[in-house]
Amino acid sequence: MSRYITCSAILAIGLLTVGLSAAAQSKRNHAGRQPNIIVILTDDMGFSDVGTFGGKFVPTPNIDRLAENGLKLNQYYSAAPICSPSRVGMLTGMYPGRWNFSTYLDNKKHNREAEQADFLDPGAPTIAKFFKNAGYATAHFGKWHMGGGRDVKNAPGFEQYGFDVHASTYESPDPDPAITATDWIWSDKDSIKRWDRTKYFVDKTLGFLSKHKDQPCFINLWPDDVHTPWVPRNQSEYTGQFPMNPQEEAAFKLVLKEYDIQIGRLLDGLKQSGADKNTIIIFTSDNGPLPSFRGSRAEGLRGSKLSLYEGGTRMPFIISWPGHIGKGKIDENSVVNALDLLPSLAKMAGISLPGGYKGDGVDRSQVFNGTPSARGKEIFWEYGRNDIAFKFPRPIDKSPNLAVRSGQWKLLMNSNGSDIQLYNVFKDKKESLNLAEQEPKVTTELKEKLLAWWKSLPKLTSR
Repeated sequence: MSRYITCSAILAIGLLTVGLSAAAQSKRNHAGRQPNIIVILTDDMGFSDVGTFGGKFVPTPNIDRLAENGLKLNQYYSAAPICSPSRVGMLTGMYPGRWNFSTYLDNKKHNREAEQADFLDPGAPTIAKFFKNAGYATAHFGKWHMGGGRDVKNAPGFEQYGFDVHASTYESPDPDPAITATDWIWSDKDSIKRWDRTKYFVDKTLGFLSKHKDQPCFINLWPDDVHTPWVPRNQSEYTGQFPMNPQEEAAFKLVLKEYDIQIGRLLDGLKQSGADKNTIIIFTSDNGPLPSFRGSRAEGLRGSKLSLYEGGTRMPFIISWPGHIGKGKIDENSVVNALDLLPSLAKMAGISLPGGYKGDGVDRSQVFNGTPSARGKEIFWEYGRNDIAFKFPRPIDKSPNLAVRSGQWKLLMNSNGSDIQLYNVFKDKKESLNLAEQEPKVTTELKEKLLAWWKSLPKLTSR
């Protein structure tokens, strides 16, 4: 018996040694590998839709869990108050006006009258191109809206922007037939129903990571939730009309609840595969909410989608990277813009950007790693070149079409020099007290900078 125990013990020790060696090797491989990166760009999510940012619509335990394991920024801004230019800014790290984007893309007539391009120039630098060139597998799952759809049939394919794999919606150069059975944004005929789209994109994301276990991945996970129309699954607690009124708060709550469930599936899938420890996750939104339910979706901030006030551009932002970014941290003061993601993520992944790349973003990797700091450059915004392209929200939320943020100050004005407004957004984040007359020096300085920036943008007047 003692001899049997001894042999068993020797075998166990041997197996344990092999296991420890394999674990040690795995740890060494994990430590030396560049991180996966998943950028979750929610569509039309207000600053305070989710619980961790003060939302009271429905519990959002999974998005809150992401914040508990990472860093929240309370002064993160989108590149525009509407989808197409905001996405161009994030993708290129450059002001969208440099690529002739100032409002949403539609048909060719609309785009022409709005003085903008039909699609993003395929020669534009993109974060996907830079990461692909550095050895990453790249994918885009979800909404695009930077070219394609309606009568724009010549938009470049995803591969021209640096993506190896894609599955996208109607407003793209290559809509996925599972979610575009008809020539429109959504349909009852879609095999993947509207309420299951985020699940579909999460499944695509997890499948792509599984397929590329031995290669770092960069993934755009850009769902079209929580954009209207809100078409929730038919559930027993709501026995009325179906689909519910797609503008009703009840429908929004159900869609937000399901959206949180799918973010939870993503987090659980990453953990089950072991990829969670070496994956940077960013969670944010492309622009403010509409409808905003009397400002309740933006913590009472002035403005909504279509507005350059804070409610249209200040977004929820979470970044998580276990072992690198501290848990449960909140940065109240560091100002970060969507343009900053490209240089910041490149730095965090150890990727050197080409010398010829002239981005407008700032490397904020130290902020993401937990060291707050001021942003050394102003942030500029433009929304629309004329009054053809869009409908503004209600009068109190209707903003001028240009804005600049510099330190504590934010100045808004129209490109013709009218309607100048100055706010101290540190003290007055709801932009209720116009200080333009009381602070003439600051007003003049920022007005000159804003107009000089706007005049430097290319103007697309005809084609």
